[in-house]
Amino acid sequence: MTNRKTRRSNISKRLARIEGQVRGLSRMIDEDRYCIDVITQTKAVTAALKKVEAELLKDHAGHCLAAAIASDNVEEREQKVSELVELLQKSAG
Repeated sequence: MTNRKTRRSNISKRLARIEGQVRGLSRMIDEDRYCIDVITQTKAVTAALKKVEAELLKDHAGHCLAAAIASDNVEEREQKVSELVELLQKSAG
């Protein structure tokens, strides 16, 4: 199992790649590139961001949520679960 520090480092690397992809998209627009090529690249950026989101969600569940569940603090558990439910509702709506 990947430790949290390694997972965060991997997320940072992914975000740096995404940043480069977005700069590339901007250049494509400036160069008046073919629309389908630009859209293809926007889909790649969107997919990459979804992977980052999934990794962050895994990290949250494996660290923050797991710690709250393991603790004796009922209020903290309820807060973490509520945050997660709210987040999932936003992405579904």
